[in-house]
Amino acid sequence: MTPRSRPRLDVAACRHEFPALTRTVNGQPAVFLDGPGGSQVPARVAGAVARYLASTNANSGGVFVTSVETDAMLAEAHRAAADLVGASDPGCVAFGANMTTLALSLARALARTWRAGDEVVVTRLEHDANFTPWVQAARDAGAGVRHAAIRRSDCTLDLDDLESKITEQTRLVAVGCASNAVGTITPVREIVEMAHAYGAEVFLDAVHLAPHALLDVEAWGCDYLCCSAYKFFGPHVGVLYGKREKLESLPAYKLRPSPDALPHRFETGTQCHEGIAGTLEAIEYLADIGRRIVRVPLPRREALAAAFAAIREHERGLSARALEILLAIPDIEVRGIVDPDRLDERTPTFGFTHRRLAPAEVAARLAEAGIFVWSGNFYALPLTEALGLEPDGLVRAGFLHYNTVEEVERLGEALARL
Repeated sequence: MTPRSRPRLDVAACRHEFPALTRTVNGQPAVFLDGPGGSQVPARVAGAVARYLASTNANSGGVFVTSVETDAMLAEAHRAAADLVGASDPGCVAFGANMTTLALSLARALARTWRAGDEVVVTRLEHDANFTPWVQAARDAGAGVRHAAIRRSDCTLDLDDLESKITEQTRLVAVGCASNAVGTITPVREIVEMAHAYGAEVFLDAVHLAPHALLDVEAWGCDYLCCSAYKFFGPHVGVLYGKREKLESLPAYKLRPSPDALPHRFETGTQCHEGIAGTLEAIEYLADIGRRIVRVPLPRREALAAAFAAIREHERGLSARALEILLAIPDIEVRGIVDPDRLDERTPTFGFTHRRLAPAEVAARLAEAGIFVWSGNFYALPLTEALGLEPDGLVRAGFLHYNTVEEVERLGEALARL
């Protein structure tokens, strides 16, 4: 694809859909660089939540109109979530409170199939929600845990070390699609093939990657995947994907009256229907970006592919400028991939330290300037421990498709004044 034919994102049109982006702090427009901790929400998503509560609120499975409408919404939301993750079977997608809760539930079920002598492989690049659930489950089952190392120089997985940790005893390999702390994107297809060669299953944490790139569980071949809607412009709802034969065979923890069919056997209790309605609308928001770009009423999955192609191109420009600015500030040390020729290997999420100031102090000073960033470990404790950055952690500035080059410049100017 030539530069002229690449899909272009209408950033102004996207920003217009987010009411929060009009906020000011101390007389200046707020700059939302807190996306890795949770994105802002389009007005249409908030409206979908409110409309459900105002006019459709009901439990599922009834014969009256609001329950019938609820069931129709839930069915469409499962289809939308399947489109988002790249699954052809909506029954393989379950909703839950959040990714952490779903991972803990899945880990508990998987642990019932493990035995002493089995092993689980986790990595040092993970959010703790893709680390501790598997460590605890292995402990409960009497299984062992092996830890794959990172390359500290660029915060990428050491794939040779990872492969050396996978054996015939490995039952599960848990890997994040992208680091929520430093933005590294992992080669998940290669890792899935590596694990499957030994008969091991693969769980992918796609929480951080979901707002930045098109997910594709069937192309990747993973056995399980989780993501969270509040990272891709929706409410606080988690999404679990699993291959049908895997989810059907697992001993799910569920109540006796609840359905045993998918996806219900992994959707414990009454779901947050209003949150799921908002999740459906968030996915439609993303799909509509793609439809506007190609100016054709594409099916949802194709529209999402067009949207993320444009989003990746826009965010690549943000990453290039952010790296240029951050690397030019003497007091700033960026952790992770800093080579401008390797932008395809990272998201526009930057973890960095300041030579003179603690991360919390940097975040506080930027907040006074109306620039919202996080400090700490962001629950990516395995990584910050591996980098020797505890207890202070990092400063994290994360860009999403609604951010602009002008906001990158404002961050750089504010950091230069510290």
